Amino acid sequence: MTITRGQADRRQAILEGAFTVFARRGYAQACVKEVAAEAGVAKPTVYNHLNDKATLFRQAVRAAAQVELDERLAALEPLKEPGDLRAALEDVGHKLLRLHTDDRSCALRRLLYAEITQFPDLVDIVAEHGPHRLGQALADRLARLALAGRLRADDPDQAAEQFIALLTGPLEARSRMGTRQLDDAELRQLARAAVRTFLAAFGTAGDSTR
Repeated sequence: MTITRGQADRRQAILEGAFTVFARRGYAQACVKEVAAEAGVAKPTVYNHLNDKATLFRQAVRAAAQVELDERLAALEPLKEPGDLRAALEDVGHKLLRLHTDDRSCALRRLLYAEITQFPDLVDIVAEHGPHRLGQALADRLARLALAGRLRADDPDQAAEQFIALLTGPLEARSRMGTRQLDDAELRQLARAAVRTFLAAFGTAGDSTR
């Protein structure tokens, strides 16, 4: 069966509407009628694209996680051929922190925490499009920088893991696990501190001492 552009657009609208409703209501309180209204389609159209509420929920979470991943992968672009490595890392760190604190990212984490008991497979769904994939992509960029002599990273996977931890660990503490909004100046400060520590461990002499 060939899926037309119109069908694909309607499905995307349904998934976006569903994520908005589930994030607002939670799984138990959300209803398909509200999803249809949010998406601007008729209720039967939702069922034509996605068979039931549970499938709709899983697919909405999957789609939101994929959007998150695409944005995070794009944020790594400054590491492709960086001139000033410290500045590139700070840019990447700042972008990742902003993405981690945006409304969709926070809503996705709240949904996971709230619904993981009823939907244990959400862990696998989000892992497929989440931190693991980001870590792999970042490790690949760091490995290339190490081969070029820009970093001292014998284990790029570990280096990527630690870079992300240096960003998200202090963020969770400063934001009180997402209950306090940090302004952009604070996010930039966190990014600079993370890069400073990261380069002290993995940088070459020139980058790690600046």
